[in-house]
Amino acid sequence: MKNANPLSPRAAAGILALAALCLAGCGESSTQTPAAPAVRTVADYFAIKVGGRTVRIQLAVLPEEQERGLMQRRDLEPDEGMIFVDLAPQKLVFWMRNTPTPLDVGYFTPEGELAEIYPLLPFDERAVASRSSRLQFALEMRQGWYAENGVGPGARLDLRAVAAALAERGFDPKRFGLE
Repeated sequence: MKNANPLSPRAAAGILALAALCLAGCGESSTQTPAAPAVRTVADYFAIKVGGRTVRIQLAVLPEEQERGLMQRRDLEPDEGMIFVDLAPQKLVFWMRNTPTPLDVGYFTPEGELAEIYPLLPFDERAVASRSSRLQFALEMRQGWYAENGVGPGARLDLRAVAAALAERGFDPKRFGLE
């Protein structure tokens, strides 16, 4: 079978010479530029207060991150969860496709006030819609977490910490109405 992109002997020699030059320049240098800080991803956790309780939360911001959510996850610790951040207030709808861990979802207003909490059952594909259409954040935690920690409607989400986490993820918090 032929290679779809054959490499001529001359090109191969050129690539090897370039690689040798690059490796030779990899020594210590006092004029090296510091590396730019790595942008964090959906896999990273951020410490964010919810109702006075500090939790470790992953941020689902991009559509593909929100679609995946906590699917297939069985490894959530008691104070870990995922927050879904939308650009603007709207009615929120969640389901548990391919999600084996029982969860509770808390729906928050743009001001960071917890408005509604619903239980989510493993693998349940029925939609769990919010009553309000003025919600911007949804926080999924292990089922029972809200009740066990006394976090109910009216509790506050630390939006400054959410804004800082968005910035660390490489997003402009102002796009989400956060300063």
